[in-house]
Amino acid sequence: MNWSNDLNACAAIVERGDPLRFRTAMLAPVAKRGALFALYAFNVEVSRAPWVTSEGMIAEMRLQWWRDVLEEIAAGSTVRRHEVATPLAAAITPDQAKMLDALVAARRWDIYRDAFENEVHLKRYIDQTAGHLMWVAANLLGQAVETPVRRAGFAAGVGAWLRAIPALEAANRVPLLDGTPAGVVALAQQGKDALIQARKDRSQIPRSCAPALLLATAAEPALRAAIKQPQAVVEGALPEVGVGFTLRAATGRW
Repeated sequence: MNWSNDLNACAAIVERGDPLRFRTAMLAPVAKRGALFALYAFNVEVSRAPWVTSEGMIAEMRLQWWRDVLEEIAAGSTVRRHEVATPLAAAITPDQAKMLDALVAARRWDIYRDAFENEVHLKRYIDQTAGHLMWVAANLLGQAVETPVRRAGFAAGVGAWLRAIPALEAANRVPLLDGTPAGVVALAQQGKDALIQARKDRSQIPRSCAPALLLATAAEPALRAAIKQPQAVVEGALPEVGVGFTLRAATGRW
């Protein structure tokens, strides 16, 4: 993508709102960074939308605006002018727009205070948010096999979710189906197992896709800590990105 003022704005949004993804995007080839910044800025805007107002209807309207943008991209019609929507339309395909629409739809859970219906619902939420995002990002960088990318996305999503538990509970949300230590350990173990399985199939993912998958590596310290000491989840004491992430980022090996 040719660099533009819109992409400068997208990069600034990601740097402020999602500094870890900003770091990983900066590891991508220069020619690919703009597409990642557009995608990740979109994700920042969508993930923020349910939380900028206490009015459910207004939050619904904010998410619907992005669904309308994605519908325009998917239909190949003229996309409304916007500092994020405009470069996003240039970065993704119609099929990717349809997938990202499911990501936006999943974010409706964030608006309300209902618990997840069951384990399937929780896993689907993580897959449609973290998984869809990682799958699109990986395909902006290369051609990968979907299953290992989605497993890595699930691991990244679980790690991020466990770190967010204290803030979600403070906002009167019900983020866990089973908030007991055993329930926390089980979810973290699922995330860790998904990462292990993804790495077994690493050969199916080109090294060019590594910047997109480093989010799974970043989640690893939190997953390990939650398994060992589940109380750290509710205490907000999970470790942040560790030395392992820096080393893997330097070698391009997630």
